[in-house]
Amino acid sequence: MTQLTVKVLQKKQEALDIASFELARADGSPLPGFSAGSHIDVELPNGLVRQYSLCNDATESHRYRIAVLRDPKSRGGSNAMHDLVKEGDLIAISEPRNHFPLVHAERTLLLAGGIGVTPLLCMAQRLAAIGADFSMHYSTRSKDRTAFHDEIAQSPFAAKVHFHFDDGGAAQMLDIASVLRAAGDKAHLYVCGPAGYINFVLQHAEGMGWAKDQIHLEYFSAAPQDTTGDKAFEVKIASSGRVIQVAADKSVTQALAEQGIEVLTSCEQGVCGTCITRVLEGECDHRDLYFTDDEKAKHDQFTPCCSRAKSKLLVLDL
Repeated sequence: MTQLTVKVLQKKQEALDIASFELARADGSPLPGFSAGSHIDVELPNGLVRQYSLCNDATESHRYRIAVLRDPKSRGGSNAMHDLVKEGDLIAISEPRNHFPLVHAERTLLLAGGIGVTPLLCMAQRLAAIGADFSMHYSTRSKDRTAFHDEIAQSPFAAKVHFHFDDGGAAQMLDIASVLRAAGDKAHLYVCGPAGYINFVLQHAEGMGWAKDQIHLEYFSAAPQDTTGDKAFEVKIASSGRVIQVAADKSVTQALAEQGIEVLTSCEQGVCGTCITRVLEGECDHRDLYFTDDEKAKHDQFTPCCSRAKSKLLVLDL
C-alpha cells in the first residue's frame, strides 16, 4: 500500500465532539485522485491505524478532508485524532481506496446517521455536480452534534437535504417508510452510520421489497459480539505448513502475530476489509460487516481480525 506524508493544514471543530482535518502535501503538490465514497488509512501518533472517509469534493486534488467523532468508547483511535493530532503536524496516510462507490442510478437516496455523513456528503457533492436526481436525509441527536450543518445548508444542493434531530419536534423526525416509498422502485440507497441506524434502515428497506443490489452500506463500527461460546481452533499456513493454535480468547490476527506472522489490520472489527485473507480449506464463522451473505457462504475468504472457524481447522493462503 502506497504511503503518503501529509500536513495537517487545518483542524476545525465542526460540531460537538466532531473535528475535521484538512490534509495536504507539505509542498502543495497534487494528491492522488479519489471518487465519492473513498476513505484513507491514517497512521496515528500512538501507533494505531484507522480509516476515515473523505468528505471534500472529489474533484479537488490539493487536499483531503476527514471528520472524526470522539467516541466515548474509543479504542484509542478517535481520542488520538482529537488529542494528539495538531495543525502543522506531518502524518502518514494511505492513498484513497473505495469500497463504497456510487453506481449510476435513475435516482439516489442518501441516508446518513451521525458521523456517517462523511462519505455521503462527498456523494451529494458529486451527484449535484452531474445534475443527478437525489435526496439526502441526515439524522443526528441534535443540531449541535450535526457536522457540516451550515455548510450543507448553504450549498447548491441544500434543498435536497433534510435534517432530522432526535431532540426536535415530531414533524421533522425521519419517517423511514415514507422516504423509502417516495424514492421509487428504481432508486439506489446508500446508508452510513452506527450499526443500529443502518440495521433500522435495512430492516425497513428489505421489508418493503428493496433488492439487495439496490442497497449499499458502510458501517463505521460493529456491535459488540457475544464471545462466551468461543472455542479454540487451528489455522494452517499454506505456504509453510505451520499449524497455529487460536485460543478461545484470541483473534486469528493476534495468534498469528504471536508467531511472527503479521496481517495488515485497521478497524479490527470486520468493517473495513483491510485484513481480508483467502481461505483454502475449512468453514468460517463470519463475524464481519464487510462481506455479503453470498460471499460469506463461499467460505473462501474471511476477516481474521474478528471472524473465527466453525471447523476445527482453517487453511489460510499465507
